[in-house]
Amino acid sequence: MKPRSKVLIIAGSDSSGGAGIQADLRTVTTLGSYAMTAITAVTAQNTTGVKSIVPIKPIEISRQIEFSAKDIKPDAIKIGMLHSKPVIQAVIKSLHKLNTKKIVLDPVMVAKGGSKLINNSAINIIKKNLMKKILLITPNIPEAEILTKTKINSIDDMIKAGKILINLGANNVLIKGGHLNSKKMRDILLNKKIMKVFSNKKYNSKNTHGTGCSLSSAITTYLSCGKDLNKSCELGIKYVNEAIRSNLNLGKGNGPINHLNSINVIKKFN
Repeated sequence: MKPRSKVLIIAGSDSSGGAGIQADLRTVTTLGSYAMTAITAVTAQNTTGVKSIVPIKPIEISRQIEFSAKDIKPDAIKIGMLHSKPVIQAVIKSLHKLNTKKIVLDPVMVAKGGSKLINNSAINIIKKNLMKKILLITPNIPEAEILTKTKINSIDDMIKAGKILINLGANNVLIKGGHLNSKKMRDILLNKKIMKVFSNKKYNSKNTHGTGCSLSSAITTYLSCGKDLNKSCELGIKYVNEAIRSNLNLGKGNGPINHLNSINVIKKFN
């Protein structure tokens, strides 16, 4: 099987393998595409929380992005953890050089265990500059609350927050509803013209580490293969929901999802 497309991932590393670059790589690979990476930070973490974060210098992040893409041109780009204003500025500058249109931003701000992964100046530049330059932003509810300075307790609140982000300059917004206390899993895609609600069964599981990283990478992969935005979101959400349903039970805390749920391996013995 040959890869169907090429995806560049700009994100932080997760030593436990459940989120970040590691989850991104597994997602892109299991969905049949080729992944390149630019690591923005190295974290020491496990399923119970984050112990430390070591940032990569902005110039080295830019070198990773530009040198990789110069050789293997990406069909789409996924952006994850960007921990500081200088890093975001460097990424924006590099993206301008690449001129790739299909870019998905997962605004990673808080770890599953509650640790803050980004500072306020970085949040401001995401809102004022980066959001306008990407195709889709995929905040969960806590991230959407930080970006919009509003409280989200319902579907209506999610829609309101999405509209605020559109007014701030975002082209398309997918707000993930996993933090709502409901029996259904509802994710909302908005832009200036449409609003689409993706409704699925909600699986109660503590093993959801890396869902945001994996969803944004799945959407990016489908976009890179030529699917439109609506279909890419639909298929990406389905992939992650099945990965949660599989309930891979690893670690003592919030365990990872099962990225291998999409692979059906048939072994033939001669």
